[in-house]
Parts: sequence; C-alpha cells; structure tokens
Amino acid sequence: MAIPSVALIHNTIKPMKIYLGEFEELVLLTIAALGKEAYGVSIQKDIEERCNRTISIGALHSTITRLEEKGFLKSWVGGATKERGGRSKRFYEITNAGNRAVAETKSLRDELWSLSKLKLAIK
Repeated sequence: MAIPSVALIHNTIKPMKIYLGEFEELVLLTIAALGKEAYGVSIQKDIEERCNRTISIGALHSTITRLEEKGFLKSWVGGATKERGGRSKRFYEITNAGNRAVAETKSLRDELWSLSKLKLAIK
C-alpha cells in the first residue's frame, strides 16, 4: 500500500494533499461509476463516449498501474469467459485512499471555480 507524503510545516508534520491529473481523475471517476463492470475495455469505452476522445488501451493501463501503485485502486481477476476465448478480465475498484484523492481534487477545483471570475456560457 502507498505511504502518504508528508510536509514539515511550522515544525509540524502534516500529510500532503494529493491532487490528481485530469486523466487520473477521469479514470478513477469512471471506475467508480462503472462499479462491478469496471475492467479495461469497459473503462476505455466509457471514457471515449463521455469525453468524445480516443484513448489508447496502453495509456489507460499505464494510468491504472500508476493509480494501483499509489494505492488508489485495487484489482482482481475474474473468471475466464467464452466470449474472451477463455481469458479472464481484470476488474478494478477505487480504494478509500483513491476516494480521498478524488475528494481533495474536487475540493480544490470547486474552490478555484468559486474564486474565478469566469462567466460560463454553456449551451
């Protein structure tokens, strides 16, 4: 499991907040949205449909590996299926640490949006 980073602030050790990159955030939120159906291809398809962009399975797997190494995801292998030629799917689930990272990232974004002077014109 990943060890949280810490910072020395005013002679006190405080955990550093974790902020996610855009693609990391998309992957974690997609996995949370897909629930028990979160595996490589389903994650890729969902992100591509929602974001109207193409992502490579390699880029997705690199990000998933990084998120697992940070302790934000856990995975397990399901049973072999006929439609996959007897191969198994690797399923993913967001961890408590991943949930905290998403919450901290959302909090930062919400704060910045509320402070910004942008007038959004979404149609």
